[in-house]
Amino acid sequence: MGEVDDAIERAEQEAFTRTPPKTLKGRINFLLRQLKTTRAVAAELGVSRRSVERYRTGERKSPPEEIQQRIDAAVRSRWQPQVRRRRRKEAASTGGITVETRARFGYTAPIGTTDDGRFRRLTVHLPPAYAQQLSDAREAGAGDQQLRQIIADGFKETYFQDGGARALGLSDVALNDIDYIDLDY
Repeated sequence: MGEVDDAIERAEQEAFTRTPPKTLKGRINFLLRQLKTTRAVAAELGVSRRSVERYRTGERKSPPEEIQQRIDAAVRSRWQPQVRRRRRKEAASTGGITVETRARFGYTAPIGTTDDGRFRRLTVHLPPAYAQQLSDAREAGAGDQQLRQIIADGFKETYFQDGGARALGLSDVALNDIDYIDLDY
């Protein structure tokens, strides 16, 4: 995953209305309810069926770190899908998305103006159209570069050009060298 994809994932996790199960037994039982069989859970986690049964009964309480991370990822990806869908739909239709970042912005500008890229710390609320583009691109399996470009285009229109009120000669904005990025629906 890339930086932008991770930020979108964190934003979706913040949308949870309830926390996922904390215990190993609770997580395995949740996965069993979702996937229906121990075979399917074992295939998802890359362990044996017997290991899944041991985790479920509490016979085994602490799996190796790598398997614990796989269990955590499997539970989080399936936890409250309706809440995630609703938040994405709200952001894409009415709410928009807030992006907070510290990154190097490069851009192409007319002669006589500066086009030197420099680090900026920005918090910008992007219109719903950009939230929709991010959601669609992510579902289509877009790479981190494409997601960055969608955010950069949103910054160009919303921040640099202020909706068409200034910097009209600005043609391309690029989001480079991300120090951190955080999104909020």
